[in-house]
Amino acid sequence: MIYLFAGDDAKNKLSSYEKFLKKEAKGRDVFFVSRNNWDPVQIESLYSGSSLFSSSSVIVFQSILEHEEGREFILEKLSNLADSDSDFIFIESKLPKSILDAFKKAKGEVNIFELPKEKKEKFDNFKVANAFGNKDKLNTWIYFRQAIEAGVALEELVGILFWKVKDMILKGSLSRFKEEELKTFAARLSYLLPQARKAGVDAESALEQFLLEAF
Repeated sequence: MIYLFAGDDAKNKLSSYEKFLKKEAKGRDVFFVSRNNWDPVQIESLYSGSSLFSSSSVIVFQSILEHEEGREFILEKLSNLADSDSDFIFIESKLPKSILDAFKKAKGEVNIFELPKEKKEKFDNFKVANAFGNKDKLNTWIYFRQAIEAGVALEELVGILFWKVKDMILKGSLSRFKEEELKTFAARLSYLLPQARKAGVDAESALEQFLLEAF
Protein backbone atom coordinates (compact mmCIF):
# COMPACT_ATOMS: atom_id res chain seq x y z
CA MET A 1 0.00 0.00 0.00
CA ILE A 2 1.13 3.57 -0.67
CA TYR A 3 0.65 6.45 1.74
CA LEU A 4 1.48 10.05 0.93
CA PHE A 5 1.81 12.86 3.46
CA ALA A 6 2.36 16.13 1.59
CA GLY A 7 1.90 19.88 1.92
CA ASP A 8 3.41 23.00 3.46
CA ASP A 9 1.85 22.57 6.91
CA ALA A 10 4.89 20.74 8.31
CA LYS A 11 3.67 20.60 11.91
CA ASN A 12 0.37 18.83 11.25
CA LYS A 13 1.84 16.73 8.45
CA LEU A 14 4.62 15.30 10.63
CA SER A 15 2.30 14.82 13.59
CA SER A 16 -0.13 12.82 11.46
CA TYR A 17 2.70 10.81 9.89
CA GLU A 18 4.27 9.94 13.27
CA LYS A 19 0.94 8.68 14.65
CA PHE A 20 0.40 6.62 11.52
CA LEU A 21 3.93 5.16 11.55
CA LYS A 22 3.66 4.19 15.21
CA LYS A 23 0.57 2.18 14.38
CA GLU A 24 1.85 0.61 11.15
CA ALA A 25 5.37 -0.22 12.33
CA LYS A 26 4.41 -2.61 15.14
CA GLY A 27 6.40 -5.83 14.68
CA ARG A 28 7.70 -4.83 11.24
CA ASP A 29 11.01 -3.70 9.84
CA VAL A 30 11.14 0.00 9.04
CA PHE A 31 13.51 1.47 6.45
CA PHE A 32 14.11 5.16 5.90
CA VAL A 33 15.12 6.33 2.45
CA SER A 34 16.39 9.83 1.69
CA ARG A 35 18.50 11.26 -1.08
CA ASN A 36 21.63 10.39 0.89
CA ASN A 37 21.00 6.64 0.82
CA TRP A 38 18.98 6.42 -2.38
CA ASP A 39 19.54 3.06 -4.09
CA PRO A 40 17.07 1.91 -6.79
CA VAL A 41 18.27 -1.69 -6.53
CA GLN A 42 17.49 -1.77 -2.81
CA ILE A 43 14.07 -0.20 -3.43
CA GLU A 44 13.25 -2.91 -5.97
CA SER A 45 14.19 -5.60 -3.48
CA LEU A 46 11.89 -4.04 -0.91
CA TYR A 47 8.78 -3.93 -3.09
CA SER A 48 9.47 -7.30 -4.77
CA GLY A 49 9.45 -9.12 -1.44
CA SER A 50 13.03 -10.29 -1.81
CA SER A 51 14.22 -8.42 1.28
CA LEU A 52 16.44 -10.47 3.56
CA PHE A 53 14.76 -8.95 6.60
CA SER A 54 11.04 -9.34 6.12
CA SER A 55 8.49 -9.97 3.39
CA SER A 56 6.36 -7.13 4.77
CA SER A 57 8.20 -3.98 5.73
CA VAL A 58 7.49 -0.29 6.11
CA ILE A 59 9.59 1.94 3.87
CA VAL A 60 9.57 5.67 4.56
CA PHE A 61 10.69 7.98 1.75
CA GLN A 62 11.72 11.46 2.84
CA SER A 63 11.59 14.25 0.22
CA ILE A 64 12.48 11.85 -2.60
CA LEU A 65 10.03 13.35 -5.11
CA GLU A 66 11.82 16.71 -4.99
CA HIS A 67 14.67 15.26 -7.04
CA GLU A 68 14.34 14.22 -10.67
CA GLU A 69 16.06 10.83 -10.37
CA GLY A 70 13.97 9.67 -7.45
CA ARG A 71 10.76 11.21 -8.79
CA GLU A 72 11.00 9.48 -12.19
CA PHE A 73 11.83 6.12 -10.63
CA ILE A 74 9.00 6.26 -8.08
CA LEU A 75 6.35 7.43 -10.55
CA GLU A 76 7.32 4.61 -12.89
CA LYS A 77 7.14 2.02 -10.11
CA LEU A 78 4.00 3.20 -8.30
CA SER A 79 1.92 0.24 -9.46
CA ASN A 80 4.61 -2.15 -8.21
CA LEU A 81 4.69 -0.43 -4.84
CA ALA A 82 0.90 -0.60 -4.61
CA ASP A 83 0.89 -4.36 -5.26
CA SER A 84 3.63 -5.09 -2.72
CA ASP A 85 3.04 -6.65 0.69
CA SER A 86 5.12 -3.84 2.17
CA ASP A 87 3.85 -0.35 2.92
CA PHE A 88 5.48 2.68 1.33
CA ILE A 89 5.15 6.02 3.06
CA PHE A 90 6.12 9.29 1.37
CA ILE A 91 6.75 12.51 3.26
CA GLU A 92 6.90 15.42 0.84
CA SER A 93 6.43 19.16 0.64
CA LYS A 94 3.82 20.73 -1.64
CA LEU A 95 3.38 18.66 -4.81
CA PRO A 96 1.89 19.50 -8.22
CA LYS A 97 -1.49 18.08 -9.16
CA SER A 98 0.05 15.72 -11.73
CA ILE A 99 1.97 13.84 -9.04
CA LEU A 100 -1.00 13.77 -6.66
CA ASP A 101 -3.13 12.34 -9.47
CA ALA A 102 -0.51 9.65 -10.14
CA PHE A 103 -0.65 8.54 -6.50
CA LYS A 104 -4.44 8.50 -6.55
CA LYS A 105 -4.43 6.48 -9.76
CA ALA A 106 -2.19 3.93 -8.04
CA LYS A 107 -4.82 3.75 -5.27
CA GLY A 108 -2.51 5.42 -2.80
CA GLU A 109 -3.85 7.10 0.33
CA VAL A 110 -3.17 10.80 -0.22
CA ASN A 111 -3.06 13.10 2.81
CA ILE A 112 -2.62 16.79 2.10
CA PHE A 113 -1.71 19.31 4.80
CA GLU A 114 -1.80 22.94 3.71
CA LEU A 115 -1.37 26.11 5.70
CA PRO A 116 -4.49 28.30 5.56
CA LYS A 117 -4.22 31.10 3.05
CA GLU A 118 -4.16 34.55 4.58
CA LYS A 119 -7.62 35.98 4.31
CA LYS A 120 -7.70 39.61 3.36
CA GLU A 121 -10.78 41.53 4.32
CA LYS A 122 -12.52 42.76 1.20
CA PHE A 123 -12.01 46.47 0.74
CA ASP A 124 -15.12 48.66 0.86
CA ASN A 125 -15.02 50.54 -2.44
CA PHE A 126 -17.69 52.92 -1.16
CA LYS A 127 -15.03 54.55 1.02
CA VAL A 128 -13.40 55.99 -2.09
CA ALA A 129 -16.72 57.00 -3.60
CA ASN A 130 -18.02 58.66 -0.45
CA ALA A 131 -14.80 60.57 0.18
CA PHE A 132 -14.93 61.78 -3.42
CA GLY A 133 -18.57 62.77 -3.02
CA ASN A 134 -17.66 64.77 0.10
CA LYS A 135 -14.91 66.54 -1.84
CA ASP A 136 -12.41 65.15 0.66
CA LYS A 137 -9.21 65.11 -1.37
CA LEU A 138 -6.94 63.59 1.26
CA ASN A 139 -9.19 60.66 2.18
CA THR A 140 -10.10 60.05 -1.45
CA TRP A 141 -6.43 59.50 -2.18
CA ILE A 142 -5.80 57.48 1.01
CA TYR A 143 -8.71 55.13 0.32
CA PHE A 144 -7.69 54.86 -3.32
CA ARG A 145 -4.20 53.67 -2.29
CA GLN A 146 -5.69 51.23 0.23
CA ALA A 147 -7.96 49.83 -2.45
CA ILE A 148 -5.05 49.32 -4.83
CA GLU A 149 -3.00 47.58 -2.12
CA ALA A 150 -5.98 45.33 -1.39
CA GLY A 151 -6.03 44.25 -5.03
CA VAL A 152 -9.20 46.03 -6.12
CA ALA A 153 -9.42 46.25 -9.91
CA LEU A 154 -9.25 49.71 -11.49
CA GLU A 155 -12.47 48.98 -13.34
CA GLU A 156 -14.24 48.45 -10.00
CA LEU A 157 -13.01 51.79 -8.66
CA VAL A 158 -13.96 53.68 -11.80
CA GLY A 159 -17.35 51.95 -11.76
CA ILE A 160 -18.14 52.94 -8.17
CA LEU A 161 -16.95 56.51 -8.76
CA PHE A 162 -19.05 56.80 -11.92
CA TRP A 163 -22.07 55.45 -10.04
CA LYS A 164 -21.53 57.93 -7.19
CA VAL A 165 -21.29 60.92 -9.53
CA LYS A 166 -24.37 59.88 -11.52
CA ASP A 167 -26.30 59.21 -8.29
CA MET A 168 -25.46 62.70 -7.01
CA ILE A 169 -26.66 64.26 -10.26
CA LEU A 170 -29.91 62.27 -10.36
CA LYS A 171 -30.73 62.98 -6.73
CA GLY A 172 -29.68 66.61 -6.97
CA SER A 173 -27.39 66.13 -3.95
CA LEU A 174 -24.59 68.18 -5.43
CA SER A 175 -22.89 68.75 -2.08
CA ARG A 176 -20.00 71.12 -2.73
CA PHE A 177 -19.99 70.53 -6.49
CA LYS A 178 -21.67 72.23 -9.37
CA GLU A 179 -23.78 70.03 -11.60
CA GLU A 180 -21.53 70.78 -14.60
CA GLU A 181 -18.50 69.60 -12.63
CA LEU A 182 -20.16 66.30 -11.88
CA LYS A 183 -21.19 65.83 -15.51
CA THR A 184 -17.59 66.48 -16.54
CA PHE A 185 -16.38 63.91 -14.01
CA ALA A 186 -18.85 61.34 -15.33
CA ALA A 187 -17.72 61.92 -18.90
CA ARG A 188 -14.02 61.67 -18.00
CA LEU A 189 -14.51 58.52 -15.95
CA SER A 190 -16.34 56.79 -18.79
CA TYR A 191 -13.28 56.89 -21.05
CA LEU A 192 -10.39 57.35 -18.58
CA LEU A 193 -9.01 53.80 -18.50
CA PRO A 194 -9.48 52.91 -22.20
CA GLN A 195 -7.93 56.22 -23.26
CA ALA A 196 -4.94 55.78 -20.91
CA ARG A 197 -4.25 52.26 -22.17
CA LYS A 198 -4.62 53.30 -25.78
CA ALA A 199 -2.09 56.08 -25.23
CA GLY A 200 0.30 53.69 -23.47
CA VAL A 201 -0.10 55.51 -20.14
CA ASP A 202 -0.17 53.57 -16.86
CA ALA A 203 -3.90 53.25 -16.07
CA GLU A 204 -3.41 53.29 -12.29
CA SER A 205 -1.40 56.52 -12.50
CA ALA A 206 -4.01 58.06 -14.79
CA LEU A 207 -6.82 57.34 -12.31
CA GLU A 208 -4.75 58.56 -9.37
CA GLN A 209 -3.96 61.79 -11.21
CA PHE A 210 -7.65 62.30 -12.00
CA LEU A 211 -8.54 61.98 -8.30
CA LEU A 212 -5.80 64.35 -7.19
CA GLU A 213 -6.69 66.99 -9.77
CA ALA A 214 -10.48 66.71 -9.56
CA PHE A 215 -10.68 69.30 -6.77
